[in-house]
Amino acid sequence: MNLKVSPVRLLFGARTALIVGFVTVFLSAFIGVTLGMLAGHYGSILSMIIMRSMDSLMCFPMIMLALLIAAVLGGGMKNVIIALTFASVPVYARVTNGLTLSIKENDYILAERSLGSSNARIILSHILTNSLAPIIVLITLQLGSLILAEAVLSFLGIGIGAPEAAWGNMVNDGYKYLLTNPILSISPGVAIMLVVLAFNIVGDGLRDALDPRLRGLL
Repeated sequence: MNLKVSPVRLLFGARTALIVGFVTVFLSAFIGVTLGMLAGHYGSILSMIIMRSMDSLMCFPMIMLALLIAAVLGGGMKNVIIALTFASVPVYARVTNGLTLSIKENDYILAERSLGSSNARIILSHILTNSLAPIIVLITLQLGSLILAEAVLSFLGIGIGAPEAAWGNMVNDGYKYLLTNPILSISPGVAIMLVVLAFNIVGDGLRDALDPRLRGLL
């Protein structure tokens, strides 16, 4: 049996990985940042409800929570995106909540309040804009993790399955032939590694560029 790696299928696997990664990271960032800012800005009971909910979700590793949700919802790209989004929200909520608690104590926020600015203006014009740098870095770093998580779900058979092309299910299809034709699993595995590594390098570069304390350092 002459088995070969299809470059076209590898490219379609890249499309699947990038669609899942970008859609998931922006959905989870939007939901998590919104919840984190609301909890940090308003505090009191709202903060307790939101942050204790996030803490309860963070008791589980992201991949384990995604596995559980994907197993309940079933396979397919839509369900994988929902599972990974739900599992990723607590990270953004915790980070944004901490940033909001720190930023809202600055003098210019107190000045805005004394001038009668609305909460929406304070959140959008000051808290959000001053939180963008770390959030952008977190989004970039999370992209690699989400692409890897999608590959894990597909490899285990509860993510994106055939006939759709996904690197995870390609590794799963090829591992049966590791002794006779290892390239079937190695090629999508290397593709996953390179994409995750690329996003991690971009994230580290953005962190160095956007953090004033790290500028000029090797």
